[in-house]
Amino acid sequence: MRLLRGTALVGVGAWVGYGWGAQCALSWLAVRRGPVGNCQVALTFDDGPDPDGTPELLRLLAGRKVRATFFLIGERATRHPDVVRAIAAEGHEIGNHTWHHRNAWFLGPAVTVDELLGGARILAEITGQVPHLYRPPWGTVNIAALRTARRVGFTTVLWSIQPEGLRPRAPAEQLQHCARRLHDGAIVDLHDAPGLRGAPQRLLQLMPDLLDLLAARGYAPVPVGQLLGLTKSLGWLDAHR
Repeated sequence: MRLLRGTALVGVGAWVGYGWGAQCALSWLAVRRGPVGNCQVALTFDDGPDPDGTPELLRLLAGRKVRATFFLIGERATRHPDVVRAIAAEGHEIGNHTWHHRNAWFLGPAVTVDELLGGARILAEITGQVPHLYRPPWGTVNIAALRTARRVGFTTVLWSIQPEGLRPRAPAEQLQHCARRLHDGAIVDLHDAPGLRGAPQRLLQLMPDLLDLLAARGYAPVPVGQLLGLTKSLGWLDAHR
């Protein structure tokens, strides 16, 4: 019995080190905001593509002449490749939100690598452009995720403002959240697909007021790559086919 308890403690300790240790490192390895002085804010949209919500959002953004960053889930991209291509055709930036949107704390190293590279690979196949940005689902990582992102040259992007996270928030409440926290160089995390039920509908109600808020504060909405001054070229894909 003591041996079993000892083995269990070792296992728990290893899991904590694998997940929590990497999570602590994420605080200085990931990007949460951009530089100040340019009066720019990056709008980012997670969990798509959604066959209904995403096209509506694209029309809204086109009407306001706004470009943004979409962090797409690979498995959803395979089901809606036309929506992915429409995002790219509108001049928006596409980032990797992994293959299945699984919590990295509960994944082994091999599965973690498959999640990262699989998501990036399918987006490259659909658009012809390798995504250079990676957003971990729920902002959770493990050691394998950090190592893989660094090895292939992904920029790991989190956020400094998240109006709606683990629970639904009405559009008015989301707008108040943004108004209180808005700052130069902010990265705003929004959702155009249902991780939370009804998220796309709430987002579409929020967006006109949010864009008005940015304009009133003098902030230009831009993609993450532009906010950070990043290049778009990565050369790892051929080596991992």
